[in-house]
Amino acid sequence: MLTRRIIACLDVHAGRVVKGVQFVDLVDAGDPAALAARHAREGADEIVLLDITATHEGRQTLLDTVRRTAKELFVPFTVGGGIRTAQDAEQVFIAGADKISINSAALADPALIGEIGKNFGSQAVVVAIDARRAAIQLDARRDPEAADPIRNAQVYVQGGRRPAGRTVVEWAREAEERGAGEILLTSMDSDGTRAGFDCELTAAVSEAVRIPVIASGGAGTVGHFADVFTRGKADAALAASIFHFGVSSARSLKEELAQSGIPVRLPC
Repeated sequence: MLTRRIIACLDVHAGRVVKGVQFVDLVDAGDPAALAARHAREGADEIVLLDITATHEGRQTLLDTVRRTAKELFVPFTVGGGIRTAQDAEQVFIAGADKISINSAALADPALIGEIGKNFGSQAVVVAIDARRAAIQLDARRDPEAADPIRNAQVYVQGGRRPAGRTVVEWAREAEERGAGEILLTSMDSDGTRAGFDCELTAAVSEAVRIPVIASGGAGTVGHFADVFTRGKADAALAASIFHFGVSSARSLKEELAQSGIPVRLPC
């Protein structure tokens, strides 16, 4: 059985790690290089750094922050935010990233997924999907499919500020067809709440694609991780708040997951 990955996420704004609830009310969590190094030492399988305002502000990723963080790491490092072209991706790889994450740019130009994959390998291309369950107003008795909040969950772009006019499962399938190596699925409804991952939505995406799905948004307890790996069928799970603010460490989380029968790579 394949081991499940635990990923620590660094949401970066103006060179500092921040964390909010449902993409708003951001609070400072520390220096990205220092936090990345700490999470890696404590057993995180991977680190993801997302420059969360780069796309909205119309600028490139903070490459100096990427370089400084990459120097501290010995685990795979994914960077997203502000990557609009294959040339942007190349600069991020040169700065030290092992993978890049694209969201708004992939929706604006889906061919970008294959272009980056052709140059750097599909395993290095993560398509991030910021998702919100649909607010259905129709009478379910007249049209049950139209009233399904999972089937009709919507993709958002520009840091969760604007709906993209695409449904989550449909876009995940297209991203895979265009060459994505992984899907990073963030539930905007659950983000920062520590109330649990959206297992139903995660399972719907996991069942729709053959590539790995990373669940994000809502981690609060070991039980939440176990739930998203089983009921949600995720290949990996990402968290921020519980790691940054000392609620848990990747090491202790993995030890408890292993005791629960979830296959994980235990740190030495």
